[in-house]
Order: sequence, then structure tokens, then C-alpha cells
Amino acid sequence: MLSVSKILKSNNSTFKNVQELRNLATKSKKIRDIAYQYMQRSKLPTMHFQKSLPRLPVPQLNDTRDRYLNALRPLLTSDQYAEAIKRTDNFVTKEGAELQSKLIAKDKANKHTSYISDYWFNLYLRDRVSLPINYNPILVFQNDTKPEYNDQLVRTANLLVSAVRFMLSLRDQILEPEVFHMQPKKSNTPLFRTITGLLPESLSWYGAYLFKAFPLDMSQFGGLFNATRIPMLNKDKIFSDHSCNHVVVQRNGNFYIFDVLDSDGNLLLPSEILANLSKILNDNTPKAEYPLGVLTTQNRDQWAKQRIHLEEIGNHDVLRKIDTAIFNLVLDDTIIENNKHKILSEFLHSDGTNRWFDKSFSLIVTKDGVAGVNFEHSWGDGVAVLRFFQDIYAETITKPFVSPDLKPSSNNVTVQKLQFNLDDKSKSFINKARKEYNDWCNSLSIDYILFEGLTKGACKKFKVSPDCIMQLGFQAAYHLINSKFVGTYESCSTSAFKHGRTETMRPCTDKTKAFCEKLHSNNPSKQELRAIMQECSSGHSELVKQASLGQGFDRHMFALMKIAEDNNMPRPEIYDSYEYKYLNKSILSTSTLSAPSVLAGGFGPVVKEGFGIGYSAFPDKLGAAVTSYKAHNSSTQFVEALHKSFVDIAHILSG
Repeated sequence: MLSVSKILKSNNSTFKNVQELRNLATKSKKIRDIAYQYMQRSKLPTMHFQKSLPRLPVPQLNDTRDRYLNALRPLLTSDQYAEAIKRTDNFVTKEGAELQSKLIAKDKANKHTSYISDYWFNLYLRDRVSLPINYNPILVFQNDTKPEYNDQLVRTANLLVSAVRFMLSLRDQILEPEVFHMQPKKSNTPLFRTITGLLPESLSWYGAYLFKAFPLDMSQFGGLFNATRIPMLNKDKIFSDHSCNHVVVQRNGNFYIFDVLDSDGNLLLPSEILANLSKILNDNTPKAEYPLGVLTTQNRDQWAKQRIHLEEIGNHDVLRKIDTAIFNLVLDDTIIENNKHKILSEFLHSDGTNRWFDKSFSLIVTKDGVAGVNFEHSWGDGVAVLRFFQDIYAETITKPFVSPDLKPSSNNVTVQKLQFNLDDKSKSFINKARKEYNDWCNSLSIDYILFEGLTKGACKKFKVSPDCIMQLGFQAAYHLINSKFVGTYESCSTSAFKHGRTETMRPCTDKTKAFCEKLHSNNPSKQELRAIMQECSSGHSELVKQASLGQGFDRHMFALMKIAEDNNMPRPEIYDSYEYKYLNKSILSTSTLSAPSVLAGGFGPVVKEGFGIGYSAFPDKLGAAVTSYKAHNSSTQFVEALHKSFVDIAHILSG
């Protein structure tokens, strides 16, 4: 049987465009239903805009100086701030100027990428801390609106079919390009696709810009599939092999694989996918006595040494099957029963015995059909994962391929249970890792808030940014508990640029400080608070805009520090200063991934004294998942303070 993929690729030099290739493929009677193979069949090739994407700008050094000092001011005493100004100005006029010149020269010599891309990959891959909690974030799907489709087998089969259809569309470059439409009614149209499609790739971005549409970088999307992060001493590596057609499935700590594509690269029929999953769910193999996946919860150097040992005793080939799988599919026996705390702990960390945190992402489905994604962060950011997440969710609830009454087929059932060779030494690794991970997870405090007194629409009605209101709530909650202000991190995407990653937006400003102090003073004026809140919102929106346009200061300062290292120059004093360290100790680490498909999202604290806050402004409420370490903070106490802050803010707005 010929595959659509092979026909498209083999005829690429003969036919003028993808549409002609599709027409040829459709005429071939040997190909399975082409409409089934692909989630999308875009008229615009997936990477049509990639060549013409603008490059991430290197900020002006003086602009970075000003933005850095503005972020420091609300955190420091007047004496500390005066010292910071002197130190910063000394840096800008001396080594900073030389480093800036070298950074610009390096950027000009590497026009295929961004100035931050390699440094950011290395930052992740060199860090030796464990992946779960520290780095791997989670996204949890809303439940299916049809209860019978939340059956574990049915939901898993539908998510798997849609995930592979997404992958095949991406592989064959017919997945709809990722574009941010400022005016969707004018730009998200057939006319937009026709005009930009007629333009050569080197000019296509400019055509989109005329429609007030902004194509986004899609270079990370390939990292979603057939990839894993392999532990290595000192620095990990990302390994991928896109020739493999199997998924790896974990259940009860055991590993299974089966092909989801046939030998010609065609997606198996829904009944065949169902049959393979049924075989795994009906397998009565007991829980693994030595669940190998728990080793991925450890310090990276420790895990690297253990993996070397595992390969030396005959596990190289079986580990490679996990590494090369399209993705990791996790079938858990946990029952959630709408317990939000259980959702967060299950998807963020679990007990580690039925996980493989190194895979690019793991699609997790519980016994009662709650589903979500836990993803490794070094290969990419939330933009690629959220697009994948939204697309497969939308398809599974609007046009699922597997119904509750579909019968499994006996064809193409290729399930294999992976067998590992474990000696006493490797068993001791697993036992030790289980205990340490259990102790670590027990040290974590997790709570959440769903506040219905404010909504996304209400914030807009009062002409304040919903994101600002949530960030203002976080500042007020922390100030209420601790009477001070700390380094706060809000992640902002720079995917509007070629190989853009993220920039830090600093939501703790002079205005948010003034608001919190006034709010917690005696007899605060509601009118005055509302005026300050409006200023907070305007300033917040401007900072978000600057960050998304590559005009923050954090990535720039980080790159200048790396340039000094690259050139064996002395480390500038500014990077070891009190103020720089205080600012970059992210006590409040925050990120939002708002979408109708998202039930919950979250991540762990990035420092032991801090909070990890994943949040969303929903149409009917504000929501946040909060994590911290019990020895230092209580997430429940923070959530209680946050609730009070939201009540106060709602009261001020309504007045």
C-alpha cells in the first residue's frame, strides 16, 4: 500500500504545489481515505512564512539599562537602588559596551536563528536538576462534553488518532500555519491564504503583515514527535528519529509499544487503534516490581550514570524504542472524581512509577478519562504544545473517530511488552529513586483557586487587563502575607520572531507596589485605588507588548553574560550583585496558558522559597494553580490571601 506521505515527497520536484500532489494522492486507489490521514489540509504550506519571519532584535544597551532599573526600583531600598544605579551605569559604559558589540557581531553572523536560541537550549540542557516539578509543566484537558466519551479506552483512542493525524499533517507540511490574527474577520479568510500563498516564502510574512496578521515561528513543532531528552553527564542531548511508527504506552509501570502507522506510513483505522489499546488495558500483568520510569525523576547526572549502566547490561535497544517513539502514552489507574488537587498532583508529578519524564511529551489518561499533557521543556515552549493541545481537543469533542460502540478489529495488532534486563545494581537504583521521589513529592504544597467574582469579560468591561488583574492579585496576596515585594517572573512568548523563545515580563512595578501598600493601609480610598489600578493596567500592557516584541531586558542581559563566557572575559560585577540576584530569584514564577480547552495548567516552584503559579482568566471565572514547598510556604495560605485580594479588587472595580 502506497502512503500519502511517500507520494507527496517523491513527487515534490515534479509538481508545482502541494494541491497537485494531493490531487494525485486522492486518485490513487491504493491509498487509504486521505481525509482520514490528515487533521488539516492547508492551502498554505506549514512553513510558508518561516523564511521571511523577522529576526529577534538585540535591544539597545541603554534601553536595557532603563528597563532593568525600573524592575529593580520597587524591590530595593533607596540606598540599595542608588548602588544599583552606579553599578549598572558602570557596566553599561565599560564592559557592557564591548559585550554588546560582540553580541551584535555574533547575531549578524548567524542570521538563520535568534541571538538567544542556542543559549536558551544550553541553559535547559546543562541544568542538572530533576525534570518533574522543576521544569516539566502540565496542561489538563477539559472533559468531553459527552460523558460516555470520557471512558478511558474511548477517550485515549480518540486522542491518539487525532494526535497522529496532527503529526501527519505537520510532517507533510499541510498543517495550518500558526498565525496571530489582529483582525480575524479580515485576515483569517480564504483571500488571506490565496494572496500570501502566491507570494514567495521570502516575502510571505510581509503580505501577512498587510492584513495585520503575524505568522509565528514554528521551528519547535518538529520537536513534538519521535523525540526525547537523553541524560548525559554535564549536558543532556535531544535525540529524535522521525522514521519510527510506534508509540510507547505505560501502564502499571510496564512499557508496551505498538505501531500506529502501517509499513507505508498510513494511520491505522480507528478500530485497529482501539484493538491495540484494548489489548494493553486487558493485559493482566501485575504492577512492575521495579518500574524503570522512576529513574527519570532524578538529578540528571545521577540518571545519566544509571542509564549508562542499564545500556551496559543489555538494555540499549529497548531504551531506544522508548526514545524513538512518536510520543509517550500513559494509562493510569487513578480515579480523579473531579478532585482538583488530585488532578494537579497526578499530572504534575504522580509517584513517578508510571512516567517517563524525558519524552518530549506524555499524553496521560486516568481511569475515569481525565486527560492531559506533561511535557519536557528544553525542546520548546508553550506555543507549540498549546496549538497541538487545542487542535486535538477540538477534534475529539466535535468529530471523534472512536465511538463507545465501536468494536476492535483483529488487524494490525502489534502490541509488544518491553522487557528489561535488570541486575541487583539497577534494582537498587530504582528502589532508591522511588523513596527519594516520594519524599520530594510529599514536601510539595499544592492548592488552587477558582474565583467567580471576576471574569475575563468583567475586567475588559472595566477597561483593565485581565492579565494585569491576576498579576495584581498575586502581588497583593504576597504582600498581605509577607509585607514585602519580591522578584516576579511572567513568561511572555517571542514566537513572532524567527527562533524566538520567551522573554520575562516583570509584573512587580512601582504602580503595583503603590496599589498594594495603599490597599493594605488604614482606610484606603476606593477612588484612589481604582485610579492606581488603571495605571497598573496601562503599564502592565505596555510591558507585555515590549516583551513580546523582544524589548525586554532579561534575555539581553543573559546573552551579554554568555558572550563574556564565550570570549573568556572576566565576569562582570553586575551579575554577582545583590540586586541582580534578588531580582532573578523568582519567588513568584507565573505563566498563563488560557484556552477554552484547558481545565488546568501548572508547574512547580523554581526556587525552594518560591511559588509556581499557573493561571487562566476564563470567561466565567479566574483560576490559578499554586505550588510551593511546605518547609518554606503554604500554597493554601497563599490561595486564601489571593482570594481576599480578588475580593478586594472586585469591590474596587464594581465601585
